[in-house]
Amino acid sequence: MSDFYQTGAVTTLHKLGKRDIKDLEAELLEFSKQCPIALILPCHARELGTKALKLIVKELKNVPYLSEIIVGLDGASQSEWRRARNFFKQLPQSPIIIWTNGARVQKLLNKLEDSGLSIGSQGKGRNVWLCFGYVLASEKSKMVAIHDCDILTYSRELLSRLCYPVAHPSLGFDFCKGYYARFTNKLNGRVMRLLVTPLLRSLKIIIGHHPFLTYLDNFRYLLSGEISMDTDLIRRVRIPPDWGLEIGMLAEIFKNSSIKSICQADLCDNYDHKHQEISVRDPDKGLNKMAIDISKSLFRTMAAEGIILDTGVFDTLLSSYQRQAEDAVRHYAADAAINGLAFDRHEEESMVSVFANSIRIAAKAFLADPLGATFISNWNRVQSALPEILRELLVTIQQDNQS
Repeated sequence: MSDFYQTGAVTTLHKLGKRDIKDLEAELLEFSKQCPIALILPCHARELGTKALKLIVKELKNVPYLSEIIVGLDGASQSEWRRARNFFKQLPQSPIIIWTNGARVQKLLNKLEDSGLSIGSQGKGRNVWLCFGYVLASEKSKMVAIHDCDILTYSRELLSRLCYPVAHPSLGFDFCKGYYARFTNKLNGRVMRLLVTPLLRSLKIIIGHHPFLTYLDNFRYLLSGEISMDTDLIRRVRIPPDWGLEIGMLAEIFKNSSIKSICQADLCDNYDHKHQEISVRDPDKGLNKMAIDISKSLFRTMAAEGIILDTGVFDTLLSSYQRQAEDAVRHYAADAAINGLAFDRHEEESMVSVFANSIRIAAKAFLADPLGATFISNWNRVQSALPEILRELLVTIQQDNQS
């Protein structure tokens, strides 16, 4: 995305030309002396041995500036846990692996739940939250970077551009959100293009100017899983337990940080990862479930910001969204045409219909239960309730990794 357009209050750091990766990493190595950097990799057992994860590990072998790598491993049996340890030990950074459903970690989670603390259900949100806890407990790092383990186009440049804004001692950023173009022989990123952006624009039309909606609409790729942040922030943010993780995290950053210390960075020329099925008829699977969870998360974070959402607003929203999404299809048809990309207009229009129904389901769920799934307690609250918990977490994870 070779442009230098600034979207608004959130600073945009563009990818202008090709910078030498060794030069970038040399700067980061120098920055890391004062600001040690941790990398968090939320990983599911089914991703072990995939082409994407093999590429990620191959690239990470050559990254010189990381103080630690923490792999949060979900859904692993004992044999998969051993397999993960054997797979990741090839990294020179000696990664720590958190076996999120292992017996020791589960015992600790039960203790937290018995103390009245919300730990959410198993999934990416809890995975990231446990990794945050380990970073705080180890006290080795002053910032963290997070990216997914299914990136098919990964390069270590992506990581360096993600870390740079927060690691740099004089830029003044506490949080960075990654963005990128998503295309192959066609345009990808359907949930962002056809759900999130039209939905946000519709809400802005109906509700009018609101700082939170303006803030969200400033992000070029709001659903990206790539972020970096100061460790002081990871103490304070709460984490949603479902597909609403990315929007919920941005809402927490909005609440806990100054807008001037938030930025977004263009990470790479192109980005591709595994693609979810649509699941038109089943709202509990695929992109359909993702769209419902994202919409619910957006509605609940808006309500928390004092925005009134009632039946009348939702009735108008569905109509407005349909118009905004149809306009988006026309825009992307032209974008695909000038770039020589395939574009199935019928498929895009069908996706809009699926997402409109997802919004309807999400609105109904919100009206029935405005609070919804409770956010996972932040680590400040957890440590206040159980002062020794970080030490116990550290010992628990070290025991797993040494056994």
